[in-house]
Amino acid sequence: MDSTELRALAERTIREIVMTSPLNSLKGFDEKSWDPPLVGFAAGNDPLFESYKELIGDFYWTPNEVMQLAYPDETFDAGQLSIICWILPQTERTLSDQRKADKLPASRWIHSRHYGEKFNEYLRATVRDTFIRAGIKAAAPVIRSEFGYCQSHNFGLASNWSERHTAFVSGLGTFGLSDGFITERGKAVRIGSIIIAARITPDIRPFNSHTANCLWYAKGTCGACIKRCPINAISAAGHDKKACFDYIREITAPYTETVLGAWATPCGLCQVKIPCERRNPVHACSQKAS
Repeated sequence: MDSTELRALAERTIREIVMTSPLNSLKGFDEKSWDPPLVGFAAGNDPLFESYKELIGDFYWTPNEVMQLAYPDETFDAGQLSIICWILPQTERTLSDQRKADKLPASRWIHSRHYGEKFNEYLRATVRDTFIRAGIKAAAPVIRSEFGYCQSHNFGLASNWSERHTAFVSGLGTFGLSDGFITERGKAVRIGSIIIAARITPDIRPFNSHTANCLWYAKGTCGACIKRCPINAISAAGHDKKACFDYIREITAPYTETVLGAWATPCGLCQVKIPCERRNPVHACSQKAS
């Protein structure tokens, strides 16, 4: 298959699974966890992956390293690897409930974080296996047994593969004041990705900085996410990852057990009731101005 055919296979597979799979279900509410996805593509030799490794730490994986883990007896050319990345937007019902919450996440949001992410894991595995069945080697970093977290000298606790940073390379959005990822469908999303050993023409990043979609950085306005955080972990200086981490582990995760009967790590209050909840607010402002 050529690049166009591979791209079409990826987009068709991801969209069909999201739209038709019974596993895309907000169990307990008889409705979907996720709205239709966005899909983007990046090159395995994009220099940003090496820059992430330098900034975050040597433990951070490049696409080539993930493929070497999956296929230890093979040798890969990073220039012939492609990353397929997707965005799963929250539904309006989940957003509506979450807007009303102010200290603890809404029940729909909690179910989305738990069951919705289980579906995302299924999506990663199924898209990976679709390409393997087509004769193309593939790997899904986040569902590998080696996936985990380490202490970064520059950023504190960090994973060895970041779906948000991968989505940035794929041109799907940029970061905001809260460290959330702002896409054309907003910030209330989950993200997934796989790597394949075949060349798909990468998407062009349509922004000039890693914070271009955030009103705070782009125009010096907004800061709505600051007010939404129940523990003041977001400020003009940015996002206090440790305070956020501690609140989720000590407060929202135990609360989730009372709602679900299972451990999960939701909060997401800073992702709703803000201008970037369901859109790219900078893009929206530019359209109004023109």
